[in-house]
Amino acid sequence: MQSRDQGPAFLVALGHSATHWIIGTFYVLLPFIKEDLGLSYAETGGLISLFHASSFVANVGSGLAVDVTGRRILLQFLALVIGAIALAGTSIYSNLFWLYGVIVIVGITNNLWHPAAISYLSNRFPTNRGYALSIHALGASFGDAVAPISAGILLVWMGWSSVASTHALPVLAIAAAILIVLGPGEKVSNAEGHEKMDRADYWAGVLKMVKNKAVLGVAMMAGMRSMTQNGLLVFLPLYLTNYLHAGPFLLGIGMMVMQVSGLVAAPIAGIFSDRMGRRIIVLLGLGGTTIVTLIMPSISDVYAYIATAGLLGFVLFAVRPVIHSWMMDLTPKKMGGSATSLLFGVQAGLSASVPIVGGLIADQWGLPVVFYILAVFGLAALVMTFLLPDSASENTKDT
Repeated sequence: MQSRDQGPAFLVALGHSATHWIIGTFYVLLPFIKEDLGLSYAETGGLISLFHASSFVANVGSGLAVDVTGRRILLQFLALVIGAIALAGTSIYSNLFWLYGVIVIVGITNNLWHPAAISYLSNRFPTNRGYALSIHALGASFGDAVAPISAGILLVWMGWSSVASTHALPVLAIAAAILIVLGPGEKVSNAEGHEKMDRADYWAGVLKMVKNKAVLGVAMMAGMRSMTQNGLLVFLPLYLTNYLHAGPFLLGIGMMVMQVSGLVAAPIAGIFSDRMGRRIIVLLGLGGTTIVTLIMPSISDVYAYIATAGLLGFVLFAVRPVIHSWMMDLTPKKMGGSATSLLFGVQAGLSASVPIVGGLIADQWGLPVVFYILAVFGLAALVMTFLLPDSASENTKDT
């Protein structure tokens, strides 16, 4: 990919960072929400379970909206604007039931973003799909890295609800930039008839896709890995705060270090997956994730824990764009939105129970036990990967 052609990829990646900025803000605020509202671990985890559940439900229409309308840029814009409004709305009421409503909207808009953005990049950069989607994943890690340290600093001076509303402003700015810069190009593309498909073709394509064992296998493997990832994002900050007594600043540093490592790993993994195939990169990442997750509860020094979190982030987030590329390799170009919706639907569906069940386990047996269970999910994803057919970018299907 020529350097002059990468502008759209980086701008979409910035939008992806905004979606993760929103949910990353919630992850950092969880310990303070828990303390302020007097919640148990199960109730705290339930907020994130609701996020994944609402994201799962949103899959019913998100892929359809993307592939039938072809308005990938407009849908990205709407996902960011509505998500930002929901985040800002946190400051209206600081109670559990209001937070339920906010997190449902965030989950819906988060799901709408991925089918629109991933299919847009996959179609625009078919021969460099792994690299383009690694840039998209880099955006996720950037948002996840910057949000914790920003929220951690702001928490020194203001309450958690005020931090949430303040964090909505950059999201609105990024949404406007995407619409202004990329929106006109989408109108030209749609006018030429390159982006849309009728409903009959859409449902025929969906039926063919769900009968493909490789497609379903990648989705299930991604779902098992997502259970580990999303469990870690919930319980790692709780472990830092409640077990290692890290304050807001160190908590933000810990989460930032993990995400910065992922930011470094994503493009490296994407480039190598274009050259070597997807499966070997996924196997290495899942193996490392399982091992590091197992040792996390045995670390008692907060600084060593933060350093280990950096290693965890490198192996955990390296495989994220590779899995997305793998799914795009296996599905027709015109079904990119629905394939992404399937992938993220399975991930959200399997991840939905992890925060609340993990919270119940933590209330009963302690947080370390939760990490051991999360490692088992990573191991299951590793085993499943061995059974899947490999796929490189040259195997892209355009029919």
